[in-house]
Amino acid sequence: MTLKDIAREAGVSVSTVSRIVNGNSTSAAGKETRDKIWSIARAHGYVPNTSAQALRCGDAKRQTDNSIACLFARSADAPDDPFFSALIRSIEQAALKEGFIVKYSFSAVDLHSPATIRQVTDSRVDGVAILGRCDKETLKFLKQHFKKVVYSGLNMLHADYDQIVCDGYAVAYDAMNYLWEKGHTRIGYIGDTKNEVRYQAYRNFLKDHRILADNRIITQAAASSAGGYEGAGRILERTDDITAFFCMNDITAIGAIKAIQEKGYRIPEDISLIGMDDIELAQFVSPMLTTMHIPIGEMGKMTAKILIDRIRGGHTLPMKISLPYYPVTRESCGPGP
Repeated sequence: MTLKDIAREAGVSVSTVSRIVNGNSTSAAGKETRDKIWSIARAHGYVPNTSAQALRCGDAKRQTDNSIACLFARSADAPDDPFFSALIRSIEQAALKEGFIVKYSFSAVDLHSPATIRQVTDSRVDGVAILGRCDKETLKFLKQHFKKVVYSGLNMLHADYDQIVCDGYAVAYDAMNYLWEKGHTRIGYIGDTKNEVRYQAYRNFLKDHRILADNRIITQAAASSAGGYEGAGRILERTDDITAFFCMNDITAIGAIKAIQEKGYRIPEDISLIGMDDIELAQFVSPMLTTMHIPIGEMGKMTAKILIDRIRGGHTLPMKISLPYYPVTRESCGPGP
């Protein structure tokens, strides 16, 4: 497939496609058009001609026809999570601009399948990007079968790998502080409670501010809309004096909103709610979700760039890059009692 073919299918000019696919332009077209162009490029396996780019730039050392893999480390459902789907989309786009493709993706659960293990061992991909928290055994397996490894997520790894992170502990602590500054002390938690920095931040914030932790308003829940819906429902059946919820991510918070409203509570008049990630859907629910913005697009872009730079021998020491975050104030948080 050529740029002309992509342009014809997308209904735009060749120059627009070129600026989006081969360059770094975000002003060449609107987001919907850019996404459409990238979707067509991925579907047809388009890879920029980096040999031609190298000749134009006077760089004869640039490589072509390279490939990488992505591992969804947290769960098999991660590709359906808006956070991870946006992350891998950003990785794919950044990799394509460097002449690389994401050859395949798999989950940690897939590593129990002989077919996946055979695919990994037989594959000639140059490196792998780990997306989300990863256990030691999986890390060991990946290091054995991939020459180059980079990690991207919210939980810092205690290992000598390239890492692109947004400090999930700090983000969660500041989310709690946002609610506390609004006067909330009866703050519930919905999300993963096992080996999760966001839950550790929740507990430590309560301790630091001398707020008694109450297990009735804490629930282990899957990081999904169903998990948020069920988790909020369980807590609201146990107690009626909760004034706010901190949810481990936006998709969990969106599920919790439905449960809270079905129980007859108003948001934010009766119960406030804050999430994490700032996925696109957060601004289209009612009420619009207050959340902590994670730079998902930049995380994906930096993940691809650092992995490809290591593949090309650009650096040898393990790099740890921490990206900034900030609160996004919308409609779901109000003053405490």
